Amino acid sequence: MATGLTIRRARREDLPELVQLYRHLVPDDVPVGTGQAEEIWERFSHYGDSGIFLGLIDGRQVATCTLVVVPNFVRGGASYALIENVVTHADFRGRGHGKAVLLAAVEAAWSLGCYKVMLLTGSKDPATLGFYRNAGFQTTKTGFEMRRLPPRQG
Repeated sequence: MATGLTIRRARREDLPELVQLYRHLVPDDVPVGTGQAEEIWERFSHYGDSGIFLGLIDGRQVATCTLVVVPNFVRGGASYALIENVVTHADFRGRGHGKAVLLAAVEAAWSLGCYKVMLLTGSKDPATLGFYRNAGFQTTKTGFEMRRLPPRQG
């Protein structure tokens, strides 16, 4: 269980530490600079009910995921949600923090009336796949993607 974990939505002042937390997701990725992070935050802030969820221990960011809520013309107009950028700081893995943050984002989607929450992972690692299954996600659809950037390795 995620003992001592506080979960909340990220705020603009969280950006410097959040950008560093993402390094634990894609360590060899080119990090965004402060100015670029501010621009991305500004664009993301216009996505209505969407948000970046943070798990904190003693004020330190240890886990995060992004929830994007998409308006919808079917399913009676019920929105759906996408989850992306799920990561836990390497020093805090295996303690339930990632799952707690992930489930907080799912609960937010339900409270907003979303009829489903989707996520994709490129990982083939049984531990990663087990993490998502253990959180309640199921493999019920076939996913396709078209990429401009190559998938990350690992």
